Amino acid sequence: MTSIQVADDAFVAASVSLAGVVVGDRARWRRWWPDLTLEVAEDRGDEGVRWRVSGPVIGTMEIWCEKRMDGFILHYFLHAEPAEPLPAEPRAWLDAVAELNRVRRIAGKVMAFEVKQTLEAGRAAGAPAVGEAVA
Repeated sequence: MTSIQVADDAFVAASVSLAGVVVGDRARWRRWWPDLTLEVAEDRGDEGVRWRVSGPVIGTMEIWCEKRMDGFILHYFLHAEPAEPLPAEPRAWLDAVAELNRVRRIAGKVMAFEVKQTLEAGRAAGAPAVGEAVA
């Protein structure tokens, strides 16, 4: 089991066919995770991306866009270990792991909300999902 385990999701009221434009944009990756080096392990187009991750954490990360109703669920997963040794004292170790998880969970939320905001731009609450190119 890895020390850093983040799993989160968000519903995006837009066609999953639009997801690849935003999720696959490498410039956004740099903004979302500026301290990580990402190596694409699998590019699934509109369905997402899997990466090997290095930097302050080492492991794997994934965005999976699962078609659901008239939009999609954006799933975010990160499984990693810290690159630097953690404190030996048990309480300090737990605090360090909790902080690493918190930081990565927040980065995932920022990413998910940006994807959602970008693809749902101009859509009124309760309106049908966006179905045409937004970029």
